Amino acid sequence: MKLLSIAIPCYNSEGYMRHCIESLLPGGDEVEILIVDDGSTKDNTAQIADEYEARYPGICHAIHQENGGHGAAVNAGLKAATGIYFKVVDSDDWVNEEAYREVLETLRRFVMGDETLDMLVTNFVYEKQGAKHKRVMQYRTALPKRELITWNDVKVFMLGQYILMHSVIYRTEMLRECGLELPRHTFYVDNIFVFQPLPFVKTLYYLDVNFYRYFIGRDDQSVNEQVMIGRIDQQLRVNKLMVGYYNQSKITNRKLRHYMVRYLEIMMTVSSILAIKSGTEENMEKKKELWQFVRKENLPLYLRLRWGFLGQGMNLPGKSGRTVSIAGYKISQKFFGFN
Repeated sequence: MKLLSIAIPCYNSEGYMRHCIESLLPGGDEVEILIVDDGSTKDNTAQIADEYEARYPGICHAIHQENGGHGAAVNAGLKAATGIYFKVVDSDDWVNEEAYREVLETLRRFVMGDETLDMLVTNFVYEKQGAKHKRVMQYRTALPKRELITWNDVKVFMLGQYILMHSVIYRTEMLRECGLELPRHTFYVDNIFVFQPLPFVKTLYYLDVNFYRYFIGRDDQSVNEQVMIGRIDQQLRVNKLMVGYYNQSKITNRKLRHYMVRYLEIMMTVSSILAIKSGTEENMEKKKELWQFVRKENLPLYLRLRWGFLGQGMNLPGKSGRTVSIAGYKISQKFFGFN
């Protein structure tokens, strides 16, 4: 059994996947690197995956499957994982070696000790193309550093400060217990990956290191604003699924409930902003239908989201509405990092 399984979803990733894999190799025998070739056809992604498996037997494992999208690749990685902990690193991203060693040391300590850790949180860095100053998403205001905590110990998450896939490592068995299976052929499922398991997380630990490097700036990237508008139906689908995962009666901890509502608030903001910015009547109708869906699905949640600051801004006409919409857009930028 390995300490950590890392899944790398790859789709026509020849141009950057080597950099990603190389950054993970310093984990040595304690780590398994699951290179998931998600039906790549245009380049040598499959061959590169096989090459690393041959060069690093017992560490790198190539998984080949028909194209199913990012979610299907994560599912395949989770199914194959033998590690006690599980992490997803996208093929155009990488990790910092020094922080990586601290991450492994922390996980090792919990595995060897008596306490169970469900979720490890680290910082991530926006590696934005052309940006002189790199922004770091850190959690110092929200989480006590270097101590095992429960949701009761969580402090204040600022607006725009959320735990994303880049910042989280989950206990593998917990992910399986919560029935995590991401939808196929759908972008933005990384939000489900983080959100759905949260009620199953009993213990968490914040390691204040800049571990994950999140590359942003490719024109075809899923978080490019125009690409997101073109895929608004997928964003809406993810949004609706996340509303379904929020069951207030089952989420007993008040602080966790508050955090999950705030997460849904930013998801509703992103969906609404994309519809507004698209400028089409069709998408404005989809925005209206999304809000109606939440109302029908969960009225108390709808009232909380609709009459919150951002909810009002997404649904106000005229100049005042646009002012709040712009505020929501700036938070959306911070959340997704899009231009």
